[in-house]
Amino acid sequence: MTESPQTRRTILQGASGLAATAALSPLALSSSQDRAGAAGDAELRVGLVGCGGRGKGATIQALNTGGVRLVAVADAFQDRADDAVQELKGAHPKNVDVTRENMHLGFDAYKKVIDSDVDVVVLATPPGFRAQHFEYAVSKGKHVFMEKPVAVDGPGVRKVLAAAKVAKEKNLKVGVGLQRHHSKKYQQTINAIHDGAIGRPLFTRVYWNSAGVWVKPRREDWSEMQYQMRNWYYFNWLCGDHITEQHIHNLDVGNWVMDSLPVKAAGMGGRQVRTGSKHGEIYDHFAIEYTYDDGAKMISQCRHHPNTQNAVVEYAHGSEGTSLIQSGKIEQYEGEGWRFKGESPNPYQVEHDVLFEAIRKDLPHNEAERGANATLTAILGRMAAYSGKTVTWEQAMNSKRILAPEVAELTWDTMPKSLPMENGLYPIPTPGEYEII
Repeated sequence: MTESPQTRRTILQGASGLAATAALSPLALSSSQDRAGAAGDAELRVGLVGCGGRGKGATIQALNTGGVRLVAVADAFQDRADDAVQELKGAHPKNVDVTRENMHLGFDAYKKVIDSDVDVVVLATPPGFRAQHFEYAVSKGKHVFMEKPVAVDGPGVRKVLAAAKVAKEKNLKVGVGLQRHHSKKYQQTINAIHDGAIGRPLFTRVYWNSAGVWVKPRREDWSEMQYQMRNWYYFNWLCGDHITEQHIHNLDVGNWVMDSLPVKAAGMGGRQVRTGSKHGEIYDHFAIEYTYDDGAKMISQCRHHPNTQNAVVEYAHGSEGTSLIQSGKIEQYEGEGWRFKGESPNPYQVEHDVLFEAIRKDLPHNEAERGANATLTAILGRMAAYSGKTVTWEQAMNSKRILAPEVAELTWDTMPKSLPMENGLYPIPTPGEYEII
């Protein structure tokens, strides 16, 4: 599966997004540093932007493909960069050539990595930066692996769609960290569904219910920007809320089963357990009902509640049977059903194997549109819960709400849009008051 499956709806929705956004600047499109074309057996030079856990994991998987060398890293924080380089050298001591000279820090560090002599960039910062970094990498002609989600708001999704089009024109290869698409078990199970094993798909049930994630205690010497960057998961301009950052995987599978994208969503959410100032402005639970143009539904749940039942799973229900997708099982109401048989290699590794093979052999590979559509599906659900209203795909795609600070350049003294009130708590999106912009 070297290229995103393109349904009529995917093409139409992508076109809608492109029509709603300005094109990349002529300067961005005129770069002479393109890495397009087959690389053959040549060593590929990789730069890492974002040195957290997923950035380190993705880079190790890139190095595992063979004939790859890490030559530069970027992060906002020195300690994160140091930790990443140490861990990566431990995993691949002969293939990591990063010194202080090619370890870049700060908000503009991504440019220094992308502008260097790298062939591929791994983009794994908090997702609020992803669209900007992807656009810049494409403008400089670099192949890209970027983590999901690819944006946190409608303007960011439109920017990614525009850059994805340019990447195709430049023959750049783009991978997105929605690794279920590279799981043989998922591939064969959903192919069986598309071949009619459960009849006509009527609805899916998708879940990411877990205990939640880490919190970094506030330090007196941190500015508000430093605090939010250290606790990026709890601020929408950086994370997009956990429906976007985590649940995107399950929502993406629901779209894959339906071979389509939802036309609208309605639902609810809020904060019951994670309610303190240290939990920023995000919700701790969502329940969303998505509707497709043929009337089919996707029923979605995600939550961050410790000491409750965990569930990260997807089900498909059809006119003739049901499927527990991640287990590779299909039960038919009348019939013998179906089971996945065979090996299913680690999809986190396979997604890099496929990307780097595409670079070496000049095969078609651009997952950016699929990543953008999965991201907007999550944003659509967030908007529905925050507003308490039914929100359409077009409203989410064309939204003018920009979550990040609207300044020319971020600094550690830049004030985010969401700030603590007198009681120390952050304003929380309230249904009935939250506006769809």
